[in-house]
Formats: sequence, C-alpha cells, structure tokens
Amino acid sequence: MENLEKILKQHKLTQEDYQNILNILKREPNLVEIGIFSAMWSEHCSYKSSKIYLNGFPTRAPWVIQGPGENAGIIDIGGGYGAVFKMESHNHPSFIEPYAGAATGVGGIMRDIFTMGARPVASLNSIRFGNITKTDSIGAKHRYLLRGVVAGIGGYGNCMGVPTIGGEMSFEDCYEGNILVNAFTLGIVKNDEIFYGKAEGIGNPVIYVGSKTGRDGLGGAVMSSDSFNEDSKSLRPTVQVGDPFTEKLLLEACLELFKKDLIVGIQDMGAAGLTSSSFEMAGRSGSGMIMHLDKVPTREANMTPYELMLSESQERMLICAKKGCEKEILEIFTKWELDCAIVGEVTNSGKMELYWYNEKCAEIPIAPLSEKSPILKRPVSENPTYLNHIESLKQETLQKLDSNEVFKTLLQSPDVSDKAWVYEQYDSTVQTNTLTKIGSGGASAIRVKENGKGIAMSVACPVRLCYLNPKEGAKQAVAKVGRDIALRGGRALAITDCLNFGNPENPEVMWQFKESCEGIKEACKALNTPVVSGNVSLYNQTNNSDIYPTPSIAGVGVIDDIYHLLRSDFNQEDTEVYLLKSKNATPQFGGSLFAKYFANSIKGEISSINLNDELFLWSVLASAKEHKILKAAVDIYQGGLAIALAKACIKGNIGCKSVQTLDNQALFGESPTQVLIALDSKNVSTLQNLLENSNLHLEKIATLGGETIEISDISIPLSEAKRIYFESFGTTLQTL
Repeated sequence: MENLEKILKQHKLTQEDYQNILNILKREPNLVEIGIFSAMWSEHCSYKSSKIYLNGFPTRAPWVIQGPGENAGIIDIGGGYGAVFKMESHNHPSFIEPYAGAATGVGGIMRDIFTMGARPVASLNSIRFGNITKTDSIGAKHRYLLRGVVAGIGGYGNCMGVPTIGGEMSFEDCYEGNILVNAFTLGIVKNDEIFYGKAEGIGNPVIYVGSKTGRDGLGGAVMSSDSFNEDSKSLRPTVQVGDPFTEKLLLEACLELFKKDLIVGIQDMGAAGLTSSSFEMAGRSGSGMIMHLDKVPTREANMTPYELMLSESQERMLICAKKGCEKEILEIFTKWELDCAIVGEVTNSGKMELYWYNEKCAEIPIAPLSEKSPILKRPVSENPTYLNHIESLKQETLQKLDSNEVFKTLLQSPDVSDKAWVYEQYDSTVQTNTLTKIGSGGASAIRVKENGKGIAMSVACPVRLCYLNPKEGAKQAVAKVGRDIALRGGRALAITDCLNFGNPENPEVMWQFKESCEGIKEACKALNTPVVSGNVSLYNQTNNSDIYPTPSIAGVGVIDDIYHLLRSDFNQEDTEVYLLKSKNATPQFGGSLFAKYFANSIKGEISSINLNDELFLWSVLASAKEHKILKAAVDIYQGGLAIALAKACIKGNIGCKSVQTLDNQALFGESPTQVLIALDSKNVSTLQNLLENSNLHLEKIATLGGETIEISDISIPLSEAKRIYFESFGTTLQTL
C-alpha cells in the first residue's frame, strides 16, 4: 500500500498494530479494513489502556440483572421492573462544538438506554469548565462553552421529552483546555422484556433503521482517543450533528417494535457507527455477518464504503431480525417516517464480509479483531511527582481570615451559588414523575408509576481531592452519591462511572487511573454498590496540560416510600439542627473550596473516609426515616459546614442561630461522612439510641428561626444571603 506510514499515522495505528493486522488477515489490508481496525482498536472503543485496571470491579449482586458488557446496566427495582442506566462522556466533541457535542452526547446515552428495551425517564449531567469569572479571553471562551453545552443538553433532552432532573458542575483551571461533558440517562424496563445487542441465527436479516448516513462524525472515535493541540479546530467535521426529533421518532418506533416478537437483537450505532454495531453484535454471538453497503440509506452523494463504515451520523440502529418478520418491521419504521433497509444477514462464517455493489470490499475475522485488540500495559509511575512542585497551603493563615468575608466569597462563587440560569433551561417535570425540585441539591428522585416506588440518583466527583489523592477521592465519590441517596430516604444499589483522565502515555496519569480504580473497587465492595456500566475517557490533555483525575460517579437507589421523601431544605421555626458525623471525620483544608479561593495552594492534609462508618450512617438515616423523626437532612460537601447550613436555610427561607463557636477549620474545612439534620428536640434521644455502639457522633449546631443567618462569627441578613446565592451565577454570565 502506498504511503503506508502516512495512512497508519492518520489512523493512529502503530507498526506493531499493522503487523497484528497482517497476522489476522494473512494478507495486506485495504483502506476500508484499516479504517475498521483503527476504529475498533481506538482507545475510545477498545479500552486498551484501561482494561487491565477495570478488571476486578464489583459487578454482581442479587439485584443486578445486567452488568458491564452491554449497552447499559440494569438493576431490579421490584414489581417485575428494572432500572436501566449508564453514563458516558462527550468531552472532545463538546470542546470543539459545544452545542452539537453536548446534544449528541445526550442523544447517544439515551439510545443506549432504549436499545435495551427501556423508555428513558430521567437524565443527569456532570459538566466541568475553566474559570468563567476571568475577564480575559479564557474566561470569555469558557462562558461561551458553558452557554453552548447547556443549550445542547437542554435542546436535545427537552425535545425528547425526557426530564433533566439534576446534575453537578465545577470550574477549575485544569479544564481550560479540555472541558468535560458527562451525560447520564435512566430508563424503566420490564424484566422479561429486555433486549440485548446480539446477532445470531444463520440467515436472519440485518436491518438498518433511523436516519440516513452522512459524512458527519467521520473519525470521531479516533479523534476522541487523542490529545488536543493548536490544530484541533480542524477537527470540527469529526463532531456529529444530532436531530432530537428524529431520535424521538426512533425511540417510539423501537418501543413499538419491542412489543412484538420480531427481533433477535438491536444495537445503537454510536462511536465508530456501523463498524462497532455490526462487529459487536456478531462478536457477542460468535456469528458472522454479510453486509451490502450500497443498501445503506445515505443523505450525501458518492459516499464510499470507508465513509459508510466509519460515519458517526446520529439516530441510527442496527437490528438482527427474525427471518420472515422483515415486512412487519419495515411497516413499523415506515409508519414513523424513518429509513429502514435490509443491509445484510447473519452467517456462521465468523467473518464480517462487506460488499459494494456485489463486489467484496472487505473481509475481517470478527473474533480476532476483539481478541487480538491491543491491551497495553503502559508505564505506571512508582513515585508520582506531579505534586512536588506545588507549595503546601499555609494553614495558620487560613485560620486567621475573617469568617464573614470567607463565607460571602464562597456563597457567591460559581462552585456554590445557585445554578438556576442553567437548570431553568431544562424541562425537569415532563412525564410528570419528578419528585424533587431541580436545583434543590442532593439526590434527584422520580416516581415509578409501574411499581409505586421511587428511584433516587446522584452524580458527583470531588475533583480537587482526586488530584491530591486519586484513590481517596474516588472512594469519596462513590460514598458521596450513596450518601445523597440515603439523604432522600433511599438505599443505594449500584453505580455507573465515567472515568475522565489525561494522557495515558504519561506514567503519572496512569498511576492516577490505577489508584482511582482501586478506590472505586474498595468503596463499591464495602458499600455494596456494584458497578453495572461505565465509560473511560482518556487523552483529556491540551498542549501537555492534563485535567485533574475526574472519576465521575453516578449512583442509583430505590425509595420504598415516595410519600415521605426527606427534604433537603430547612424551613421550620424552632427546629434544632444537629451535626451527625463519623468520629474520625476531622474537617481539613486540603483540597477544600476554602483553600481554592483563599490559600496559596490546595495542597494540604485531607480527611480520609471510613467506609464502615459511611455504611452505618446510611443505615441510621434509613432507621430515622422509618421512625419519622427527621424533618430534613443535607450533606456537608463543598464549602464545609457553614455553606451547607446556609444553603439549607436559604432554600427553606429561614434564618438560624448557632449554639457553638467554631473556628475556620470547623466552619469551612471538608470531610466525608458528615450530614446536618433538622429535628425536634423531643426526638434527639431516639436518634441517640440508633447510634449506640457506633463510631458516629451527634452534636447540636444551631436552632432555626429569625431573619438572620448566624453561624459562629458569621452574621448576615437572610435577605442578603438569598440575593448573593440566587443571583451571583446568572450575573456572572450576563455581565462578563
């Protein structure tokens, strides 16, 4: 092949990869085949750098119906129903083209859900940007990116009629060259009506349905498996263009299809498009497949087999149908005004055979493509030094700062202040099942009409902790989402993850990844929350600058009693507020929001989590809810105790008066396994009894009432605190 070296470079293939291809094919590949190997062996599709560290994740439990390996994970939620959920990244596309990148990220994760036979019922998102308060070009760029991403999430989700009910966002300098857009969707399915991505049964037809194929998204999987540099603007054509109205039709057509016994399997055409969907379906079943690419519906003229196999045009599915059912399937998709074409059939050859106007244009053994895909054991730093050049924070200086000024600064920061400007662009109540108000904080919850229960879900990642100690930060991320679910009155059952990291060719990044995976394994095992699905996003690096390790975790749990959800705002006069925490939980400045805004560095001691204490805290919250003694409860997270208490009062429109004098470390330091609970004094003894023989500690912090927020030396009129909290974020975006 002419210009082989250039072609391999364009396809991010090494000479070693090429030798493996020769060994598999027993001949030289053509360009179509090189494109297929490139896509399937990309970091995005093959997990070649991460696979060895993902092994060992806890993935099983009596309530787990489907773990990793399918389009999404499924847990049993009772009454014959399951919750189907997954989280995925669309980071690189969203940085290049924020609206389209975020929109197609939402569309893609929804297809993963309804491909399993489930109707999507709720979405969350986890999005991260650079500092939007900067007045320079970087700040302007990230305000532009934020606006585009939020519009894309809202635009697609709203048109699909799927409520966006919660999420999280953060702003750190490390994301200036690589924003993160992680999308989560959950659906409901009958446990005996689940569909899988398989293609089996010799002679069964392979049917293409959905939108026509175009040239958008060409090379998207390969693009997402590389770092950015100054030339990355030229990657815009690799970003897919979504159409939510077509996807809505596709959703309804597929759900109608699933009600009839017409198909063997179905697969979304996501990353690597027709290539990944066809190879994965046949590969899961040990089958072969013939496809006639000239039968694929196209929207652009003169498309080639190479382009058809690698296009990532959106809103497309591949179906393995039962022979003899073709006519009925065609009728369903025609009724919904979608393209539908028989493009191939299942064989027993074990090979993918591609034809172009009756001439074979590619032939690849299916099993070796995945079995011989590269599994890289990249160098891992034994002694990471990336923190060595950072000066440690000066703790004594932070203790001396005026707590009133610290409080106001943190309250108005983009990290803390109310994000109404964002979430008001999302339809959070469509489908009429949303139980929690978006923006209320903590876990979001929906009603499941089919079985009368509720589902709570939360997404989180303490990114600064993950930077300082990836293993500890990952453990605390898993615990955080489970704690949020417990604070709604639910019990966490499983997680999905989206592991966002820098360049895996950097041994210190691989150390961060390895440590984070170990933290997730340890926490999930201790907290009995198996991993049922997930995603890895590497190469989040621009001009040799890596993002913080960001293992985003989304947790899902069941609420048995939806009529007595725990509130997350404090709103009743004369109610007492108590701090319930692990005795080992000492708030620290390291990695805290306080350190970010006021210290010379975030590098400092951090508080480690005791997972046994965390699990016991969940059980105490569950028992307290059963006894109906809690009026409200909130987690202490970014900003520490002072910010958590103030936010709960602001949202409930009530003042508070503390009963303790606290220093800045107690007010603004951060530690896991800490919650604030509101209850009547007569119920304190009942709660104390629940804590017997445990490592948990209860102490009174404040009494609710009045028009002033008073927390130790902090004193601010409730009206001013509300103005700062509710108006700061929107003002930043509108005035800068």
